[in-house]
Amino acid sequence: MPHDITLFGAYVPVLLALFFGGVVLSWLLDRVLAYLGFYRLVWHPSLFRVSMFVCVFGALGLTTYR
Repeated sequence: MPHDITLFGAYVPVLLALFFGGVVLSWLLDRVLAYLGFYRLVWHPSLFRVSMFVCVFGALGLTTYR
């Protein structure tokens, strides 16, 4: 059963809202890790940021569609 929400009369998939939520959570986590100096230990920070977003978005999606 697909999950949809109504936004101004248009059906929008819940995954779109989770995507934007994942962007915000990843950005906040990125700021915290940068403040703590974690990126000095990471080989490729850009690749780490992308993989961190994929993990956060996947976790949000799994909590919705299980």
